[in-house]
Amino acid sequence: MIDPMTVLTILAMAGVTYLTRIGGYVVLRNRTLSPRATAVMEAAPGCVLISVIAPDFVSKNPADLTALAITVLAATRLSMLPTVVIGVASAGVLRWLMG
Repeated sequence: MIDPMTVLTILAMAGVTYLTRIGGYVVLRNRTLSPRATAVMEAAPGCVLISVIAPDFVSKNPADLTALAITVLAATRLSMLPTVVIGVASAGVLRWLMG
């Protein structure tokens, strides 16, 4: 069975990612952003995502390392949302299968 704290953590991370994505647009909706400011706003969710998966780079758990490799591969081919879904799904399935 899935640990309730794990589910809560995943939902909290999704919420924070969503808030960082829309927060700037809500606050700055009546202003024209420069190309540089727009690039920063678009990069914020990626920064949150990398802070979540970065500890897996030093993991000794084969399931985490395999899920990390799958996520990196997906990131080179797909946009952010499919990459996140593939990363979370692969981590969940591999941890369930490999322990």
